[in-house]
Amino acid sequence: MRAVSSADVRLARAHGLFNVVGGSWPLVHMASFEAVTGPKVDRWLVRTVSGLMVVNGVAQLRAEPSPDGIAAARRIGMGTALVLAAVDIYYGSRHRISRMYLLDAVLEAAWLMAWTRSLRR
Repeated sequence: MRAVSSADVRLARAHGLFNVVGGSWPLVHMASFEAVTGPKVDRWLVRTVSGLMVVNGVAQLRAEPSPDGIAAARRIGMGTALVLAAVDIYYGSRHRISRMYLLDAVLEAAWLMAWTRSLRR
């Protein structure tokens, strides 16, 4: 098994923080979240997804700086980014959700690329 690079640890922490902050936003201030992303019919669903994002982010932040810990952070990060990007693109391009989510898809794709690059190191 390969050694853990400091870049991989930083990536896990950065992506974890991104997910915690992004997930916390509608939990802390739904009004500003809706001002940017559009009104929500099912706020319970927004809160559910937000909670899952926070939990995923915390798991990434707390991942041990070991090969197994970083591998777990990578799986969580790539899985989360892939699902969010797919939903953003599918529903954003069909105008079912705000086109603002297409910007999020770009950010999620950047996380996927960063994690893919980390596999090649």
